[in-house]
Amino acid sequence: MTDFLRSISQQPLPVVDTSISFNEYKPISIAASNKELTFDVASSKEWEAYLESYLLKHKKTVAFGGYLEIRDIYSRSEHFNKLSEENQRNIHLGIDLWCDAGTGILAVLEGEIHSFKNNVNYGDYGPTIIIKHSIEGNEFYSLYGHLSLASLAGISVGKKVKQGEKIGTLGDSSVNGDYAPHLHFQLIIDIEDYKGDYPGVSSKKTLDFYKQNCPNPNLLLKLPQETLIEE
Repeated sequence: MTDFLRSISQQPLPVVDTSISFNEYKPISIAASNKELTFDVASSKEWEAYLESYLLKHKKTVAFGGYLEIRDIYSRSEHFNKLSEENQRNIHLGIDLWCDAGTGILAVLEGEIHSFKNNVNYGDYGPTIIIKHSIEGNEFYSLYGHLSLASLAGISVGKKVKQGEKIGTLGDSSVNGDYAPHLHFQLIIDIEDYKGDYPGVSSKKTLDFYKQNCPNPNLLLKLPQETLIEE
């Protein structure tokens, strides 16, 4: 499936408003190992201030990254930290794209609405849409998390969507699980029995399964993952 996903397009596939060019994207790390994260990671306001400063410093509009990144941020929420250390889920399974609330979000490929839900736990996705794709006999799913409440208005299961069609907008911290505004974008091969939700972080114990079932979204996005070096 990895080779198939990579072969779908030779060009980057947008999931964020195309008025923002790919030249305005900058990789970012929010891994536990990033020594710049000296602020209170439990505070969405401090995250917003950090991201605003980071983007201003690099003269960019979108910060992105995070696939298989080990993060501390989830420990703030009982939705994640109530698990034993062995089963602690802190390995990120999607790519995050950090930009302004209200930014338009696009279907990465044509498909149909599989499901949608407002995941209201603190630290969860908030409003979420999952699209089912069937291409050349291959079925897989794309998940769009941390959307606005308005993104779920008028939506229906089975509705067809075109590649690049606007499916919603980014939510702010009041609705998106209390994060700085961003899109959590994830690919899923087997959706199992989930509707409008799917694990977006893994424990070490389950990582082998999730690495297979949730391949790198950058196989489609094709964003330049240059080394994070201070400029």
